[in-house]
Amino acid sequence: MNGIETSREKTIVKTSIVGIVANVFLAGFKAVIGLMTNSIAIVLDAVNNISDAGSSLITIVGTKLAGKEPDKKHPFGYGRIEYLSAMIISVIVLYAGITSFVESVKQIIHPETPEYNAVSLIIVAVAVVVKILLGRYVKSVGVKVNSDALINSGEDATLDSVISASTLVAAGIFLVFHVSLEAWLGAVISLVIIKSGVEMLRDTISQILGERNDKELARAIRDTVLSFPGVLGAYDLVMNNYGPDTWNGSIHIEVPDTYSADELDQLIREITMKVLREHHVILTAIGVYSVNTKDEEIMQARRRVEEIVFSHEHVRQMHGFYLMKEQKKLRFDIVISFDAKDRRAVCNEVVADVQKAFPDYELQVAMDTDFAEE
Repeated sequence: MNGIETSREKTIVKTSIVGIVANVFLAGFKAVIGLMTNSIAIVLDAVNNISDAGSSLITIVGTKLAGKEPDKKHPFGYGRIEYLSAMIISVIVLYAGITSFVESVKQIIHPETPEYNAVSLIIVAVAVVVKILLGRYVKSVGVKVNSDALINSGEDATLDSVISASTLVAAGIFLVFHVSLEAWLGAVISLVIIKSGVEMLRDTISQILGERNDKELARAIRDTVLSFPGVLGAYDLVMNNYGPDTWNGSIHIEVPDTYSADELDQLIREITMKVLREHHVILTAIGVYSVNTKDEEIMQARRRVEEIVFSHEHVRQMHGFYLMKEQKKLRFDIVISFDAKDRRAVCNEVVADVQKAFPDYELQVAMDTDFAEE
């Protein structure tokens, strides 16, 4: 795992350095051209390139900090710092869009006539091509190594190429028709950048708050757990994300009530190691539900309870069933879909119906959540 993380970190840093170098050179060229031609659009484009270089620098710092080893204060590591760096980049994009919009409005109110020449337009055209290639490269690497910061930087670079291309269009219109649309075009582009920044920020905040489990990963882990002989069911899988590709989790398994403590210990250890090896998820806890297998009367009672429970709409699962004759206690857990208008009301209805069927028993019913519900 450490080797994989080291390789991922090196890839992100290398890609970010490429972005910094490219953006600094582009910013320098555009700043000179913008001042020479009196073009507010090109000057703003240069400023945007500087902000992109800053974003790449933030990505490097965030990745380095996220790669720190766990310690006493943060025993689960620093992986979530990558989400913070992605959020900062989103804020930079949003700020750049707002600043560009303000400057464009100023130019609309107090217009200035640009002075284009062939050399300046050729350089801007080259910048468009460079930005398109840079954006695709950075985003593709971001997707490959699961780095939201790189993905955001790549999307930002793609937007920059649109900005640069728009300045060329505005220049062409001015040279042919002698009408300056730079400021108006800049205002429209700024709104597009603002929208992109808001969407990036929204997605990153959602990740920081904690999103539901990856459905495919959750399904694969359940299949792996169920592949072990003696595991009759796998439920209540909860996974906590501590950075890209860094997951800790817990799960409950149903096993026959004939299992001894040493058999359970061996089974749990084997499950933990296989899930880590195949899915890179650390199961920090595996709870156990004991399933009655020695009493036919209890097994019939389970089937009767299942009929009652699943007769209710929105009930997705029932597990953890156990009946104690002498103590007159009956327990089980149910999972109710988020589609239900009132999940608690559904649970209460289930409990009431089961209680009618088993009036002499004390019920212990827990309402669980399926965190990977589709």
